Amino acid sequence: MTSLEQSSTTTTKNQQELPLKQIPGSYGLPFFGPISDRHDYFYNQGRDKFFSTRIQKYNSTVFRTNMPPGPFIASNPQVIALLDAASFPILFDNKKVEKHNVFDGTFMPSTNFTGGYRILSQLDTTELNHDLIKGLLLKSLLLRKDNVIPLFKSIISDAFNKIEDELSEKSGKADFNTIFSEASFNFLFSLFCDNKYPSETNLGSQGPKMLDTWILFQIAPIETLKPPKIFSYLEDLLLRTVPIPACLTRSSYKKIYTAFSSSAVTFLDEAEKIGLKRSEACHNLIFIAGFNGYAGLKNQFPTLFKWIALSGEELHKELANEIRTIVKQEGGVTIQSLEKMPLVKSVVYEAFRIEPIVPYQYGKAREDLIVKSHDASFEIKKGEMIFGFQPFATKDPRVFDDAEVFVPKRFIGEGEKLLKYVLWSNGRETENPSVDNKQCPGKNLVVLLCRLFLVEFFLRYDTFTFETKAAAIGVSITITSLTKASTI
Repeated sequence: MTSLEQSSTTTTKNQQELPLKQIPGSYGLPFFGPISDRHDYFYNQGRDKFFSTRIQKYNSTVFRTNMPPGPFIASNPQVIALLDAASFPILFDNKKVEKHNVFDGTFMPSTNFTGGYRILSQLDTTELNHDLIKGLLLKSLLLRKDNVIPLFKSIISDAFNKIEDELSEKSGKADFNTIFSEASFNFLFSLFCDNKYPSETNLGSQGPKMLDTWILFQIAPIETLKPPKIFSYLEDLLLRTVPIPACLTRSSYKKIYTAFSSSAVTFLDEAEKIGLKRSEACHNLIFIAGFNGYAGLKNQFPTLFKWIALSGEELHKELANEIRTIVKQEGGVTIQSLEKMPLVKSVVYEAFRIEPIVPYQYGKAREDLIVKSHDASFEIKKGEMIFGFQPFATKDPRVFDDAEVFVPKRFIGEGEKLLKYVLWSNGRETENPSVDNKQCPGKNLVVLLCRLFLVEFFLRYDTFTFETKAAAIGVSITITSLTKASTI
């Protein structure tokens, strides 16, 4: 049976009555249970094995467990985990699930990181400011749509030039991550800041480093820096005993705020017109451009590049042929020409499927509700925290053939019907962000930029070689060679 037939069968089955079962799993002893789960998650088993062993133990993709950090800086680390494509999407149902202060899961970083404001990601859809802020961001992106392609082409061209320079100057190696982190920040800053570059402000070239520290201090309790095992307990003690104070990033964040507040004049004027304070709008802009946008792109570009590289030269040839043929036929790189590149689109979707930018989703049950996996129904009580681990949902073998394999052409033709199971943006790929949902406002922009990245790369190069290693977050890419395009 094909994956499409399986998914259709699954849908039919879920529409029928499934047996109501008690949610398996345990939170363990108070205090000690969360610590035990946390150490399994970070150090003893690792993230994926933590979940897979429990699926096997309980014979269920829905179970109770504790999620980091807990128990010290989280008031309640207890969650109900959803680890399949059938149950996971309930986290997108805003009538059933509340997203008040759950962006980072079972704890919330101090609002001192964001000027004392609860920013958009921490607001529930029922809150007035959610509509105002998200509506502002969606409108702003729409107004700037004509600037996206030319701005990104200019910035990415500079990035490729820097890679070529490093290859010739540094013994045949170039640091992809650092160069594209800077490119991602430059693009987002310029897009929202009236075409001004960070180098024209008080930030100079330090913006990415300042943002990296600011972001890391907020997510540190739910991440690990992957130290040698001998130091793991020390890391755990330092990162998860008490929250990292925002004052440690106050000076650098003030510089970031000054740069945005003095440069994003049009955006802040738009905010004032709808009744938002300039300061609140600016802190939200920094978060959406810095935490969501910059952090997302700086991790997604290396991830996409890694999977393209691992797929080999044959895929490179196919991508180059499709891209160059369509660009020649259409007379350039446009939104319309990008839509005529099925392989490019499929490759980008497959990268989002197999390795989503944000692996976790959280929400609290607004009411007593029933959630369905493929095989059973489970009752969740009002107020219980629901946790979804996205990589298991998007690699569900009941939906996708060869779910653990990167299949470049997975979403071409009939495969497009599977796009509703691509969930990276806090919503289905077949849906769009609106003021009524919590889907990432920049969802369509991120997809567009990933396509543009591939198009610009393969217009310029035939193939490449690389080295890769795990980073504290994501993957680190070193380019070792680039083969210039033989035909254009």
